[in-house]
Amino acid sequence: MAFTRPQSPVRVFVKVNSDFDSAGAVTPRSITWKDGRTFRIDSVRDFRPASSFGPGHRGDCYIVIIKGEERYLFFERTNPIETSRLGRWWVECPATG
Repeated sequence: MAFTRPQSPVRVFVKVNSDFDSAGAVTPRSITWKDGRTFRIDSVRDFRPASSFGPGHRGDCYIVIIKGEERYLFFERTNPIETSRLGRWWVECPATG
């Protein structure tokens, strides 16, 4: 029997429509995939600062509900020097192949 190493998840960068309130808090409302499919976010269950890169990197993790299922949505903040870019959104997907 051969040992098969599980594939690591990959980051898939997505477009996210979100609202900013008057205090500056961000609430994601929908996710649009590269192929144009859009999924409405029913609710945000949790939010916490979280970086997947380790110390010294800034990011946030949102636990969102889409079609009754819990998903993790990450916001990766850019370098503060790049003032025209706040960051980018991504989700983890199983690696294929």
